[in-house]
Amino acid sequence: MGLLSLVVTVAIAIGSYYYFFKQSVSGTGVNPIQTISLTGVQGDLLQIAQAERMYWAQNGTYVDLDKLTSSGSLTMTRSGRDGYTYSVDATDNGFTATATYTAPIAPTPTGALPQHYPTLTIDQTMEIHQSD
Repeated sequence: MGLLSLVVTVAIAIGSYYYFFKQSVSGTGVNPIQTISLTGVQGDLLQIAQAERMYWAQNGTYVDLDKLTSSGSLTMTRSGRDGYTYSVDATDNGFTATATYTAPIAPTPTGALPQHYPTLTIDQTMEIHQSD
């Protein structure tokens, strides 16, 4: 009897986890796990933007992502996160760092809304913008 109760409790817990964290989707089409990934991507973009500002203060110009990392201004060891890849378009007067989802999109489970993978950008104003 005790073993049966344990099995039922574990089954309910796994089912709840699957439903609430894998299937539940907010009105924006982003589920909770995807929200965590997007928060990490936003943090990475802020780190890139801070490094650009530091590089500009020292050198008077903005640079691309490769130059930013090779100069030591940016210590981020990866060029993306959870299917997103990062790029920087730089001029002497400004920059735009972009996070674009490039991984294959997984099929949408039956009954769930399709997942939403926005493109995120940040520039010298330090504001993150999201586009579809």
